Parts: sequence; structure tokens; C-alpha cells
Amino acid sequence: MTNVVTESVAGAAAEAHGSEAALRQQCTVVLPGHRQQTPAQTFAAMAAWCEEQGIAHDVYGDGELIQCLERKVAALLGKEAATFCITGTMAQATALRLACADRGSRLVALHATAHILKHERGNHQLLDHFHALQVGSPHRPFTAEDLAAIPDHLGAVSVELPAREIGGQLPAWDELEAIKAWCRAHDTHLHMDGARLWEAAAGMERTLADVAAGFDTVYVSLYKGIGGIGGALLAGSAAFVARAQEWYRRQGGSVIHRTPYVVAAAMQIDARLAAMPACFRRTQWLVDALSAYPLLRVNPSRPHASIFHVHLPVDRDRALEIRNLIAREHRIWLHNAAHHAQLDGTSYVEWYVGDNLLDLPNEQVHAALAAWHGALAKAVA
Repeated sequence: MTNVVTESVAGAAAEAHGSEAALRQQCTVVLPGHRQQTPAQTFAAMAAWCEEQGIAHDVYGDGELIQCLERKVAALLGKEAATFCITGTMAQATALRLACADRGSRLVALHATAHILKHERGNHQLLDHFHALQVGSPHRPFTAEDLAAIPDHLGAVSVELPAREIGGQLPAWDELEAIKAWCRAHDTHLHMDGARLWEAAAGMERTLADVAAGFDTVYVSLYKGIGGIGGALLAGSAAFVARAQEWYRRQGGSVIHRTPYVVAAAMQIDARLAAMPACFRRTQWLVDALSAYPLLRVNPSRPHASIFHVHLPVDRDRALEIRNLIAREHRIWLHNAAHHAQLDGTSYVEWYVGDNLLDLPNEQVHAALAAWHGALAKAVA
């Protein structure tokens, strides 16, 4: 009976996801994220680029294209070396495991909303990588003072820039420098969850190398922001990166050809990075525009990067009903998932500002916001 119930729930979830994807595809205006190509379009563009560039497959990571991308990203981050990893989950767990071994402490300080804690199914604990300590408030980035309040010797500190689960918040620059200084003074490895570092650097108006300076290791994504089909890079010292590569092999991460992931990122990384400042400026414009729609409340009140949360005066299920209604009636896709918020009867959604909002005329943005605000007003009347 349990298996039947589980399969029924899984089937319903898959059906709901399928209908959601179909509804989004019918929309002529999509607000969040980047334009989504079909697999056929993506693969055709990759094939054309490979023909033009004369790309050959790597073999277990040995190949000019992948090593060129690794050197490029290492240089952008101001690090000695970088290495491809099939997933960010593996890259980060490996980096923090090795960092703890080096420092003689298995304790890692993490924000309460860190991806490792919220989305990785307890891998750090169940696979015996390290022990996690939550630090600071769950509603703002932690500080050097928060770290100092921990009486134990930490093997590592992980900082997510920006912190997605709290609306893309970033620490103030002086505070980030204080965290770097604290880790140096206490012989603690400083790791960056830089899945969205590209967006963070634009919001801070700093170079990638400036932001990454002082971090012992940096993980970056090849699909979040860059628009690839998957994969990650871990950057740091040459010796540390070499050890990480060996641990990837031990964990089954040494796939024979990484070419598809590398091509999908390499063919567009320059254009994507060049667009980040414009995406952040558009985010600033959008938050200003939202001030005219009081039922749509943003967090943080001023954007730190090209990602933020919009809080709604209805519960999650009603928020999704309104999204779907506007999609059917107006062919406007307002947002993707909706989440429960702390206050009863409220919810929030995430907006990532990419190609879609960057290229959308202002009057169409306001038309979408007005339709959304009007539907919310009816719901709470």
C-alpha cells in the first residue's frame, strides 16, 4: 500500500509539473530568468559552435577546451587553478571535507539557509564529510562578530554570495573584509559558495578577483547565470585543486567526456558576464517600479544583486492560482515557484532578472505588474 501511495503522489507531482511547464510555454511574456531554448535549439547551437571552433572531446578532463575554461575562470577569480566538477554539491562537499582535514577540525560554519543544509539531503552528514554549525540570524548574512561567538575551532567557514534563500542579500563590503580577516587570524579555511558570484560581483560593483580575494576556495556554477546545461568549477591553490580532483574520482565524478557541459558554458560565458551589470541596473529599475504596487513587497528593500524576493498577501496555493490565472488569461508568466512565508496567509516568490526582463519594454513590465496587483487586490478584498 505504501508503494502505491508513494507512486500516486509522485505521479501527481509529475503531472502538475508538466502542466505548469506547458502553461509557461504558452505565455508570450515571461518575467523571471533567461530565455529558455528547447533541447534541439541548444544542441544545434552547441554543434555549430563546435564545428566553428574545431572542438574535440576531452578524455577524463584532459583536453584543450576544458583546460582553457578552467584556466580562464581561475584567472578571473585570481586563483592558481580551477577544476571542473559534475555538480556543485560534489564540489562543495569535497572542498569543505579537505579543508577540515587540513585544519584539524571537522566543524564548518554555515548560514542557516545555506544550500548544503536546505537542498542537499544531509549529504555532508550521511557521507561523513564534516559537521555543520549554523551561524548568525537566518534572515540576514552572518558577520565576523557572529563567527567570533562560536567558541570552537572551525575547520572552515562557507559564505554564500549572494544568499539566495534570503532574497539574494550580500554582506556589506567592510563586513566581508572583516570575515576574511577573522578567518586568516584563526587559521580557518574560507570557502565561497559562488553559485551566483557572477551576479554578486555586479551588485557589489567589484571585479570577480576582488570579491574572491581572501577566499581559499571558490565554487562557481556553469549554468546558474552562465546558462550552461550543468556542471561547476572549484578554484583555489593548485595543490588543493589536485587533491579535489582525486576525491571527485573516488566519489564517481570522473565522467569520461565533460565536453557537453563545457561547450554549453564556454560558448556564452563572455556574453553572460558582460551582461551582468546591465541585469543589475534593470533589477534596480524594477524594484523602483514595484513601489507603485503596494501589495508586492520586496526583500531586500534595495537589491543587492539581480535576484530578490517578492512577498505576497496570500498563501502559497492562492499565489500559484493567481499566477496560473494570469498566464491563461493574459499569456504572462509572473514567476516560477511560490513558497510559504513566516506570517500565516502570506507567501513569497523569487525573481531572478535575466534576459527576459532585460529586454522587455517598460510598459509591458508595468502591464504585467498591474495585472498581478489587481488579482491580489481582489483576493484580499
